Amino acid sequence: MFSRLPARQFEMRVYHQSNRETMLEMKESVRGKEIFIIQTATHNVNDDIMELLIMIYACKTASARRITVVMPYLPYTKCQNREKRTPIVSKLLANMITKAGASRVITLDLCRPEVQGFYSIPVDNVRASWFLAERIRERISDYKNAIVIAKNPTVMPKASSLAEKLGLILGVIHGEMEPLEEEEQCLTNFITTSSNSSGSSDSLSKQQQPHHQVPLTLIGDVGGRIAILVDYVIDYVESFIRSAEVLKRRGAYKIYVVATHAIFGHNAPLLLENSVIDTVFVTNSVPHELQKLQCHKIETIDVSPILSEAIRRCFNRESLSRLFSDVAVQD
Repeated sequence: MFSRLPARQFEMRVYHQSNRETMLEMKESVRGKEIFIIQTATHNVNDDIMELLIMIYACKTASARRITVVMPYLPYTKCQNREKRTPIVSKLLANMITKAGASRVITLDLCRPEVQGFYSIPVDNVRASWFLAERIRERISDYKNAIVIAKNPTVMPKASSLAEKLGLILGVIHGEMEPLEEEEQCLTNFITTSSNSSGSSDSLSKQQQPHHQVPLTLIGDVGGRIAILVDYVIDYVESFIRSAEVLKRRGAYKIYVVATHAIFGHNAPLLLENSVIDTVFVTNSVPHELQKLQCHKIETIDVSPILSEAIRRCFNRESLSRLFSDVAVQD
């Protein structure tokens, strides 16, 4: 990214004490300078966040003029609903980044665009859809015979934007891919036992009723077509594989997965290698060199040009609207 910018890399040493405390040593003065801190979220996401906060705070207390955080993958943004007594951590993270002293945040393809509203500082959410669409045109010669499939209804904005750029029709997979969680399974067993002993479970309130999974349902015709399965993040690949198997049973003869952020959870490369998925297109917003060595189906798309351009425009006080000129309204 630095090769695309008239800037130099600031020398800073980040290390950990024996008790895992994060320490930082600045090698030169930042007084009065404009600082861009580039930090993404890897598999050690909490260490990454702590390092970021300390770097921001160190620059702020050293009298930096302005601090822009460039975080291609912003963590803790997948779930913004209060379910099962879980907190909305992305709001907490927004507060911490702001309190540490950041002036602006640049990120890529937020899973939930409404996260921008959690920040009291400007947040620029640039999109990778143009790069993804271009790679599909280059690598899939008969892409006009494809259908874009949103992996679940929440991914519809991203899938719709990609389908619009490629001139393709759109489909969606609806239903639940994960097994019942332990608490829900216990409640189901309790209700079943109570019903058998008393003959009725009418006394249970509506809130106590067990959760019944909805089977995976495909909306759209993939028979004799190429299926392009779209999501924001690919982490636990089991859900992608189950979706791909549904598409295969419905007649898709090739299946591609397209996602911006490649987290790749445990055993993901091996599972993908042995799956019905033909190719996985992801960006380099998160490092995944090791996973690529373990799975030949993974192809990486470089998105550094758009992030570099966003940095250049911020530094020169230019408008970023040009970067959003081809972004669909729903995206």
